Amino acid sequence: MGEFSNKVIYVSGAGRGFGRRVCEQFAEAGAALVVTDYSQELVSGTIDAVTAAGGNICGLAGDIALEETSQAIAALIAERHGALDIAINNAGIAQPQLRLHETDSTMAEKVIAVDLMGVFYAMKHQIPLMLKRVADNGSQCAILNVASAAGLMGSPMLAAYSAAKHGVVGLTRTAAVEYARKGIRVNCICPAFTKTDMVMEPLKTSPHGAQAAEQRMVAFNPMQRLGEVDEIVQAMIWAVSDANSFYNGQALAVDGGLSA
Repeated sequence: MGEFSNKVIYVSGAGRGFGRRVCEQFAEAGAALVVTDYSQELVSGTIDAVTAAGGNICGLAGDIALEETSQAIAALIAERHGALDIAINNAGIAQPQLRLHETDSTMAEKVIAVDLMGVFYAMKHQIPLMLKRVADNGSQCAILNVASAAGLMGSPMLAAYSAAKHGVVGLTRTAAVEYARKGIRVNCICPAFTKTDMVMEPLKTSPHGAQAAEQRMVAFNPMQRLGEVDEIVQAMIWAVSDANSFYNGQALAVDGGLSA
């Protein structure tokens, strides 16, 4: 039996990148998974892969920027499992690299709606399910929000994205203080640029060429490279482990030293 046997775990943005990989890891460790992403194709791909490997998983597609998506997910969790042990709020979108005055306002509103309000809505509907779990059996619950190194510092050319991720850090810290005595730990992880589709796909269309664009992206990172997906995922799993029971209210930078 794995470390997460009998745990009910929710993962958003589960169709690819960090979300897909952490689902695979949790399933191998015995968890029951509930997942979402913006398209049914992405949700089905993760469900099919985890199911083929013998995992317990269900999910639905939806726009995490809409509160009704988080309501529907909470209803699915309550129907299938009754309560929730762990939530990984991973879904997010990027923005084009533009100076603030050149940034399209509609696009900025969308980034903030997905990357910040999506986390707010998710937590709002996850917390009652976790309070029920604590009340039922005294279990400790955990929420991990995926922020960014851009949420820890000023990030030129990424004003809306950075503002949203700073907001995620603030939500995380506030919820950690509010719910620590109620048995819910809340943390966030702040990765630097990592080899996910969200990072790599725009490089392909860079006018400077993919290789040059990547070199510019990592120019200020002390390790002079992009992160690997598994490097971030292992930290995500560590953050929500029961063995890590005194870890609360933190913004964990996994960034090659960028924020140092």
